[in-house]
Formats: sequence, C-alpha cells, structure tokens
Amino acid sequence: MDHAMDHDPMRSYETDGYAIFRDVLDAELVMEADQHVRWLQAKYPHLGGEDLSTELVARDPFWVRLVSDDRLLDVAERFIGPDIALFASAYIAKPPFTGKAVLWHQDGAFWPLDPMRVVTLWLAVDRSTPENGCLRVIPGSHRDELHDVRERDDAGAVFGVETAVGVDESRAVDLVLEPGDVEVHHPNIMHGSNANDSPYRRCGLTIRYIPTSTRITEEPLPFPSALLLRGDPGVNEYQPRPRYVPGEHFPFRGAETWS
Repeated sequence: MDHAMDHDPMRSYETDGYAIFRDVLDAELVMEADQHVRWLQAKYPHLGGEDLSTELVARDPFWVRLVSDDRLLDVAERFIGPDIALFASAYIAKPPFTGKAVLWHQDGAFWPLDPMRVVTLWLAVDRSTPENGCLRVIPGSHRDELHDVRERDDAGAVFGVETAVGVDESRAVDLVLEPGDVEVHHPNIMHGSNANDSPYRRCGLTIRYIPTSTRITEEPLPFPSALLLRGDPGVNEYQPRPRYVPGEHFPFRGAETWS
C-alpha cells in the first residue's frame, strides 16, 4: 500500500506518527554520504552495511558534519525545539540481493532516554522502494504504549529482536523515498522493512535527535554518540567534536575549515 502524503507534515506526524520532507539535502552532500558509507565499509571490513553505527559517529568529522547540517536540524527543531543533541545515528545499507529485513519494532522500547522525547530522521541516501526493502510503518501506532520485545534468531534479520505483539501488516504503508528525502518518525510508531531481493543497494541514515532536556541514562557517560548540536547543553554530558585530520578521516567538501 502506497500513501498520498498530507501536504502538512506536522499534521501528518500528529495523526499518523510519521511525516516526509522532500529534497532536504542537496545532491552533492547526499553523494558524499554515499561515498562515506563505502569508505566506512572499506575501513571496517568486519562490519556489515547494516552495522555502521554508534561507536563510530563522534570520532568521524564527516558524520558529525552531516548530522549537524542546519537543514536537518531545522526539521528536527519543529518536533523537539531549539536545544538539540544527537543521541545516536546509524547507516543501514542493505546490500543488493542479501540485505536483511528489519522486524517490526518500536524504537523507544530499546532506548535509555528519560523522558522518551526523541525524534528519528531517516535520510535516504539511495532511492528506497518496496523492491529494495524500504521503510514500512503502521500509521497511528505511535499512540500505543511501548510494548515488550522478544528475541528472534530464526529470521535472519538485522537486529534479531521484534515487538512481542501481533502486527496487522495489511495496514502497513511503504515509504518510497528519493535520495535527499527525509522521513521523520515517532519513537512509538511500529515500523520495519523487508529484505532487499533487488539488484540495488538500499542505504538510509538514521539520526536520533533529542531535546537537551531528555537525559541519556546509560552508563558510562558520556554516551558514545552524544553530541551537542544546537542551543543550550541541558542535562547531558557530550563527546568532544572531532577535528579533521587529512589522511585519517573521510575527506569532504569544506573539511579543512570545518570545526
């Protein structure tokens, strides 16, 4: 089932638990993100395309530059206000033919945040379609409480964990995104994705932004990917912003003057 998007993304988010913002980032920056994923996979060959995440973010100048782009922060600010920190970020690059499914789950069920005020921006690096395992959501499920989760090791999925309640897949909406589009979703919305059986990679960057009034509770602190991005620092400790070192870090437009 595809879905004609409401023209007002804020109303869509309130009603359905998700919203789509088209053409948020320019093609040149999205191309750099694509090259960054490939660079990371070459640098960390033991990590799959679905495993590039938390521990790598704060030491990577381009990753920090990307998640702190003002166009992304301006979207996040509409949902969580002007004082913004990064909680976590991950690329999920499903390779052609072998890209794994992500089982139905609610993000907030896994996160050490108090209160659970957080918003996810899902940035499309590749075109994302039903054929290559696009994001799928259950509209309106963000109004549910956070459910228990259970482990599943039989599904060959990315995380091997799913929600412990039944999901009516007939209500699922496929989110077709072009590179540079951003989907925003609520921590309680039920979502997942199918395996990638197509010849095309499906890469997206998840970015979890919190208002700086939301506390990250997992020890030890600061959390590996906690970064102050805009406004007042609030209640958390943060990682220092990395300095760009030529030859050590992924080279990007403006790297020499970025700080």
